[in-house]
Amino acid sequence: MSATTLLPIVLLAASNVFMTLAWYGHLKFPTAPLGLVILASWGIALIEYCLAVPANRIGHASYSAAELKTIQEIISLVVFAGFSITYLKEALTLNHALGFGFIALGAFFIFKGPF
Repeated sequence: MSATTLLPIVLLAASNVFMTLAWYGHLKFPTAPLGLVILASWGIALIEYCLAVPANRIGHASYSAAELKTIQEIISLVVFAGFSITYLKEALTLNHALGFGFIALGAFFIFKGPF
């Protein structure tokens, strides 16, 4: 695998960790002032952007924009599932697994085409 195929995946995985933390990490602090939560989330999201933008720039040499978005979405679901279970202590059900599975099936068709 070349740098233009592997590095974007690594960067997108790292960026999704930060974005998931920015979007959902505050849920463990429901009494924190909303303005403070927004500012903290923006700060975390800045790190996410510093990883995601280069991932897409580098990755576009090997992947189409649709493929990059698909990779990002699948990584996002995996990161979110782990975050939900470990940090938020929320169980994922069979319905979640089936829904995520259908999204993964959609990703398969993105990479398998054109038909």
